[in-house]
Amino acid sequence: MNKELFVEELKKLNIDITEEQLSKLNKLYELLIEWNEKINLTRITEKEDVYLKHFYDSLTITKVIDLTKANTLCDIGTGAGFPGVVLKIMYPNLKITLVDALQKRVNYLNEIINELGLTDIEAIHVRGEDLKEKYDVVTSRAVANIEKLLTYTMHLVNKDGVMIAMKGNIEDELTEQVADKINKKYKIVEINKFILPIENSNRSLVVIKNK
Repeated sequence: MNKELFVEELKKLNIDITEEQLSKLNKLYELLIEWNEKINLTRITEKEDVYLKHFYDSLTITKVIDLTKANTLCDIGTGAGFPGVVLKIMYPNLKITLVDALQKRVNYLNEIINELGLTDIEAIHVRGEDLKEKYDVVTSRAVANIEKLLTYTMHLVNKDGVMIAMKGNIEDELTEQVADKINKKYKIVEINKFILPIENSNRSLVVIKNK
């Protein structure tokens, strides 16, 4: 996905990106590649692939939520900072907490936060189940089986907040039986399935609330 197509596809998500935001994403790409030589952050390193599979994919969360109306967001198992860092660049109104279990990645994240001049965003080395805060939005991209994921994320969701699990093909994972089990404790509000452009791979956004 080249820059022009990236901008075009974002318009379809009702996102207008500024030159400053494009510049920050480009800087993020450069830092990602630089650090990837020191610590294992991603197997995806080609620029057009990073823009599609990390940057654009991170922003597809806007298919199910208006982030201009949220205040706080927690990204569990953020890894190299996706979707959290991309969301911060595009939605500066958000106060974001990035959570990862590997100290090396947390060090990288705090370094890029500093390099990009981002504020109201921090990376912390902690397990999701040990966090005590509450957030408007809790998200997790390609982390753990959905049943397991909910055991260490739902306590972080505030009364009117949502958990959004960003997944690939959800069919095998979220069977009718599993969905029934989840709905006994929580409430599955929406399952948004779509195809990632160019690559044509399956994606799913599962939106869950506390009862």
